[in-house]
Order: sequence, then C-alpha cells, then structure tokens
Amino acid sequence: MSAPSNTLVSIAVLKAKAGKQQALKAALLALVEPTRAEPGNLDYVLFELRDERGTFYMREAFQDQAALDAHFATAYFQHFAAGADDLLAEPLQLIFLEQVSS
Repeated sequence: MSAPSNTLVSIAVLKAKAGKQQALKAALLALVEPTRAEPGNLDYVLFELRDERGTFYMREAFQDQAALDAHFATAYFQHFAAGADDLLAEPLQLIFLEQVSS
C-alpha cells in the first residue's frame, strides 16, 4: 500500500563548503530531534555520502504541505537557514519523491 497522496516525501541534498563539513553536520543534527517532535513529521533522518564526506542527505516526510510549511517556519529551521550560506557550497536541493511501492 502506498503512502497517502498528500504525504510529502523528499530528500534534501546539502553540500558543505571546504572546511565546513563538521559545522554543517552539527547544524543538521541539531534539526533532527525537534523536527521529529513536530506533529506533522513522519520521517527525518540524516545521511552522509560515504564517498564524498561533507555531502549530506536528509530524508524527510511530512503529512502534508501545511506540515512542511510549519517546519520551515520553526525558529530552529529559520536559525539554520540564516546561517546556511556560510556552510553550504551550493544552494540546498530539495527533491520531492512519489512512493510507488510499499
């Protein structure tokens, strides 16, 4: 059975600037627990690319667009976003996925 059609599943791709890998990792890890506590959050897991340290993938799932919008509006996400330019080598890439299998 696939996820309900209004569920938003995405992968965020975040590439650290040279010398900023640990700072980016710490900033992303700081988002995990409060995001998981959000009422509309279904999944929020951080990964680092094995062969390219400093490239992170955040697997995310929210109940609907309103839950994702609420996440973006939180103080902790806004704090991350405000400092992101200093940490990221390129703009955050958000890839939305559609579930096709169970």
